[in-house]
Amino acid sequence: RGLGDVYKRQMQNSTISPLGPKHSKLKAVKAGVALICLALGTLVSSVSAAQLPDFTSLVKNNEAAVVNISTTSEPKRRPSSPGRPGGNDRLEEFYKFFGPPGGPNGPNNPRGGPPRNPNRSLGSGFIIAADGYVLTNNHVVEDADEIIVRTSDRREYEATLVGADPRSDLALLKIESKDDFPILKMGNFDDVEVGQWVLAIGSPFGFDYSVTAGIVSAKGRSLSNPRTGNYVPFIQTDVAINPGNSGGPLFNLEGEVVGINSQIYSNSGGFMGVSFAIPIDIAMDVVEQLKDKGRVSRGWLGVEILELTKDLAEGFGLDRPKGALVTRVLKDSPAEKGGLEDEDIILEFNGDEIGRASELPQFVGRAPVGEASKVVVMRDGKKVKLAVTIGELPENPQLQRQGRGSSTQEDAFGLTVGAISPQVTRELGIDAGVEVFAVADIAESAGFAVGDVILRMRGQKIDGVEDFKAVVASIKPGQVVPVKVQRQQRSLYLALKVPTDK
Repeated sequence: RGLGDVYKRQMQNSTISPLGPKHSKLKAVKAGVALICLALGTLVSSVSAAQLPDFTSLVKNNEAAVVNISTTSEPKRRPSSPGRPGGNDRLEEFYKFFGPPGGPNGPNNPRGGPPRNPNRSLGSGFIIAADGYVLTNNHVVEDADEIIVRTSDRREYEATLVGADPRSDLALLKIESKDDFPILKMGNFDDVEVGQWVLAIGSPFGFDYSVTAGIVSAKGRSLSNPRTGNYVPFIQTDVAINPGNSGGPLFNLEGEVVGINSQIYSNSGGFMGVSFAIPIDIAMDVVEQLKDKGRVSRGWLGVEILELTKDLAEGFGLDRPKGALVTRVLKDSPAEKGGLEDEDIILEFNGDEIGRASELPQFVGRAPVGEASKVVVMRDGKKVKLAVTIGELPENPQLQRQGRGSSTQEDAFGLTVGAISPQVTRELGIDAGVEVFAVADIAESAGFAVGDVILRMRGQKIDGVEDFKAVVASIKPGQVVPVKVQRQQRSLYLALKVPTDK
């Protein structure tokens, strides 16, 4: 309305110019349009400014408790071998004058000479207690001979390692000083919402106290790897995180720490828009355990699980993929003692619904050791409730089995199978099944491979070729058949879709 009044007055106040009345009105129209554009631009800028948060006070109030962490460690010597110094006389003579590859301090110099430079690393951390406890990532301080913590006012302290937990990639440090340190306020992972603003403070590439901001992209991400497992439900963000940010805090807009920046997903080693933080609730539980006993104990169920595909879900009678499919129950494990069986689909654990298989280890890991947990499974199309007493996660759980086999072959659905040999039973640690000797047609499209050992079909154990033939004979055209196979040291399920023209 205000812009319209301005335009109206502009038209009324226009005068006749030498070029004629049309030219005057045209000038008035242009002036009115310019005023409208200017006003709209100001309005859009005001709205944008109102929506974007101001991080300045958050940074000023919290940066003093964020620290830079530097470590040094002695490089490990490599044993000499042919083609390296110490393994060839001519090379030895050459190295007397020119030194080994990488110079006299390089990694391939196992024979004296000037001392090699120590390994150095940089990372971030933050103070969680006024008496000098510092939280960071385990990979920042792992194998360090010396740990130096530097505060924002450039004071430096030598820190000791209280304890570390490689599975969560967390480490707790202690500064011995009479100084009273500033601390950060802890938030709550449950209050974190996808889409909310978050901010990180750290030392990327050694640039101390760099601040980056973004939003929460997702919650509960599982990043399984052989070393750490998948016990942490990571917070995914688009906050710019780079080497050196590891161990630094992730804040919400209230200045509360909601996560610890830990990993990035990158093809180049630098930031590509995807970064991950450890939820603060997980971290503080680790801190308390490290303070109390110097190590972290986690719940253990003793099963191998698999994510259900659409076809597997259909084969097991589910309306959609959900839960964790049990592919193997470990011998003498809490799961075996609690009544869990192969091909059970775990739907709930202590009241928490299992949407994806990757969620189960996170719930089990936080379950109290030695106490009964309520487990709901789908078995033969029916829900079964179990009470399983959770054990403590061992360092290296091992499987124990014995073996036997049979002797004929059968070809069905593109699978040529036969008896497993004693050698295979020993290598794979299985006690029954049939080995796949050839793959074609629908079996190939279902993912079968030569060397697979079929252990179960349609919920029935396959002890030998006769069992395989009996199950095949019972399959009707158009059915989806879940098949459990052992592939080297891994158990998995494949969905065999039987054609209607069987």
